[in-house]
Amino acid sequence: MTGKQQNEVSPEEANSEEPGLEEVIEEVEDQLTDVQASIAEDEVSAETDTEEGTSEITIESLLEQIEALKTSAADSQDKAVRAQAELDNVRKRTSRDIENAHKYALDKFINELLPVLDSMELGINASINTSEEEVDISSLHEGLELTMKMFCSSLEKSGVYPVDPQNGDKFNPEQHEAVTMQEVDDAESGTVITTLQKGYELNGRLIRPAMVIVAK
Repeated sequence: MTGKQQNEVSPEEANSEEPGLEEVIEEVEDQLTDVQASIAEDEVSAETDTEEGTSEITIESLLEQIEALKTSAADSQDKAVRAQAELDNVRKRTSRDIENAHKYALDKFINELLPVLDSMELGINASINTSEEEVDISSLHEGLELTMKMFCSSLEKSGVYPVDPQNGDKFNPEQHEAVTMQEVDDAESGTVITTLQKGYELNGRLIRPAMVIVAK
């Protein structure tokens, strides 16, 4: 046998000395399976940790929201109690003001009439303390006119104005009350002949009609 023939190895001998390809492939597949399993376990563990963290965060957030709502509800309750108390105070003040308004509604009007009363008292005292020989009719008349003007001025300040139709004015059933009717030659029918008593209005509303005689 030559030297070349001695160095050559047959395929069967080579295969018997080295691992087979199928074994290598199986080993690689086993390693790959182990790696995939390890990766899957890591992913599951990470997801579990994330879910636990999320659950913890959500519970903490809910607790914080509950506390915030409790605080807000307490503030709202306090404001409601204060508002109710203020409303009660306003009602009491309003009721008191209305009561006082009814009780003292004529306060200003009475103050306007007091000077008229003083003037009348002065005139009466003057007439009592004066003898018949010393009575001055013109002075008494002047004093009465002054008192009358003061009284009318006080009424006007309170919105009271006279309804005083003059002769020849047309009869107004909304302001006048005809006591009787008379035939008068120089008077037009349906006009006022004589005013027996003045009427009065309060702030534009008739409180007493004028008593008049009307021509037929």
